Amino acid sequence: MTDPGEILLVACYELGHQPLSVAWPAAFLERAGFRPAVMDLSVEPFDADKVRRARLVAVAVPMHTALRLGVAAAARVRAANPDAHICFYGLYAALNAEYLTSQGHADSVLAGELEDALVALARRLPDPGPRVRLVRLDFPVPARAALPALKKYAHLDREGASHLVGYVEASRGCKHGCRHCPIPPVYGRRFFVVPPEVVLADVRQQVTAGAAHVTFGDPDFLNGPRHALAVARALHAEFPALTFDFTAKIEHLLRERAHLAELAALGALFVVSAAESLDDAVLAILDKGHTRADIETALAVTRAAGLSLRPTWVAFTPWTTLAGYRAWLDFIATEGLVDATDPVQYALRLLVPPGSWLLQEPAMRRHLGRLVPDGFHYEWTHPDPRVDALQADVAAVVAAVADRREDAALGFDRVRALAAAAAGAPAPASVGLAPDRRRPPRLSEPWFC
Repeated sequence: MTDPGEILLVACYELGHQPLSVAWPAAFLERAGFRPAVMDLSVEPFDADKVRRARLVAVAVPMHTALRLGVAAAARVRAANPDAHICFYGLYAALNAEYLTSQGHADSVLAGELEDALVALARRLPDPGPRVRLVRLDFPVPARAALPALKKYAHLDREGASHLVGYVEASRGCKHGCRHCPIPPVYGRRFFVVPPEVVLADVRQQVTAGAAHVTFGDPDFLNGPRHALAVARALHAEFPALTFDFTAKIEHLLRERAHLAELAALGALFVVSAAESLDDAVLAILDKGHTRADIETALAVTRAAGLSLRPTWVAFTPWTTLAGYRAWLDFIATEGLVDATDPVQYALRLLVPPGSWLLQEPAMRRHLGRLVPDGFHYEWTHPDPRVDALQADVAAVVAAVADRREDAALGFDRVRALAAAAAGAPAPASVGLAPDRRRPPRLSEPWFC
C-alpha cells in the first residue's frame, strides 16, 4: 500500500447525497493498491493537512454548482500545496476543460467512465491521457468508510417523519441527446450498466449505515428497463421495507407504463422527471422527446400506479413568455404539483455551458451573448426585458423562502403574484393549501444542477 496521504479525493457538492463521485474512484484506487484520503466540502471543513500530504488532488465536479465550488477549493489547494497535481473530473470538468487548464485551476481533466484513467494518472503523473473515456469498467463496490456519516446528508421527508437516505447508481451516461443536458456532450448517447450485484452490495453497506431509503442517481433509471427491474426486484427481495426513488424521462414513463405499478410495489415512492416546459416549441428546441400532452399522460399513469411524479423544469428560457410562465404556474396549481415542485424550480434559468449541444441550435444562437469563462456558461438575454426582470425577482423570493424554510405554498403564491404583476394582471387567489396538509414524500435537498 502507498502512503494514505498521497492521493486526496475532494467532493464539493452532490445534491446533498453522500458523494458517489468520490466513493467509486476511491474503490478503484484502493483496488489498485492506493489508500486515498477523502474530503467532502459540502459537509466538512477544508483540511489543509490532508492537502499538504497529497501529491495528487482529484476534485469531483459532476454538476455546475460543484464546479464553482471546486475552483475555489483548487485555489486553496494551490496555496497549501503548490506542488500537488490537481485533476478535475466529471461532466463539468470536460465541458470546461480549456478554461480549467489554461487558467491553472487544473493540471489535468477526466470525464466519462474515468476511474481506470484516474488510477493510471495516480501511477504515472503527470500524463493523464485522453480526457474523456467511454469504456466498460469492472466496477468494485464503492468505498464509503472514510466519508462522513449518512446523517450529514439529505434525508427523506415522509408523512412527517425523517429517514436517512443512501445514494446509488445502476447505470451511467444516457442514450438520449437532450440539447441542454451536460451528459450528451460527454457520453454521446451511450450508457453503461453497473452489475446488479455491485449495486446491491452498495445498498447493503448503506442500509447497514442506517439508510431506510435509496435514491437511484442514474441520469435515467429506465434507459435499460430490464436491468432496472432486475435491480429493483433484487433490492426488494433483500430489503422489503426499503423504499427508493429514481429519475426517468417522460417518454420512458410512458413506454414502460406497464411496469410502474410493479416498481411502486417494489418500494418506489416517487420518480423525478425532467419535464422542462409545457411549451411544445420549447420542448422541440431542447429535443426532449415529449410534448405537453405526454407530461399530462405521465402524471396520470404514475398516479394510477401509486407513484408520485416530481417534474423538474427549466422555468426561464429565451422562448419563455409571460403568458406561458403564468399558464405553467396555473398548471402546477391545477395538477396539485405545488408540493411536488421545489421552489427553486420557479426561478431556474437555462444554463448553456461550453460544449453544450444547444450552441449548435439556431433558435439558441440568436440569443447568445458572451462566454463567461469563470462563470462556466454563456450569457443570454431574453427579447422581452420583463421576463429577465421577473426571473431576478422570482430568484430573490425563492431564496428567501429557502432561507426561512417557509411553506412551499406561500412561496408559490408570491411567485404567482410576481408573474401577474409583470404581466399587468391582478394577482390570482391563493392556492389555498392548508398548513397541516399531507405532503408527498420528498428529499430534504432541492433538485437543481
